[in-house]
Amino acid sequence: MARISSRLGPGDWLKAGAKALASAGPDALKAEPLAVRLKVSKGSFYWHFRDVPAFQKSLLQEWEVNALTHSEDVRDADDAPVAQLRSLAQAFATLDKLEIAVRSWAQAHKGARRSVERIDASRLGFLQNALTEIGIANPEMARIIYAAAIGMNGIGKQAPSDNAAAIGSLVDLVLALR
Repeated sequence: MARISSRLGPGDWLKAGAKALASAGPDALKAEPLAVRLKVSKGSFYWHFRDVPAFQKSLLQEWEVNALTHSEDVRDADDAPVAQLRSLAQAFATLDKLEIAVRSWAQAHKGARRSVERIDASRLGFLQNALTEIGIANPEMARIIYAAAIGMNGIGKQAPSDNAAAIGSLVDLVLALR
């Protein structure tokens, strides 16, 4: 079971944890299943993390940083508020498997729920700022767009382009109200 290549670092375990969560759910976020996945002993896990909850906390922190960075990158890619609004809404309507898994995990795990709440608050702020710059001050519009975008990830097996097109239509509808 020993790995011949270089030693694993915390980042290796977190990367494996993200893949495990996305593919198998939160039950895969334990030392033994992760060690099997990485073909190492679980002693390596405990070298880097005090326990499984500490690992899970680190995993969620890394997910938050990545999710926030991605949202900021999407927001900053366009200067025009209308383009920002459309890009943000479309990005939120095409979530990756990891975020879908984190959101599912958040239904039963307090730490995951708090992480999702922080990301949601940031994203709602990005949407609200874009809407305000466009001249739509009603904060309910940001919530409606965001809820529709996030919800699209849970209905069927649509292609990401289908979700992007649908949320684009909702943005157009909201823009027509101004």
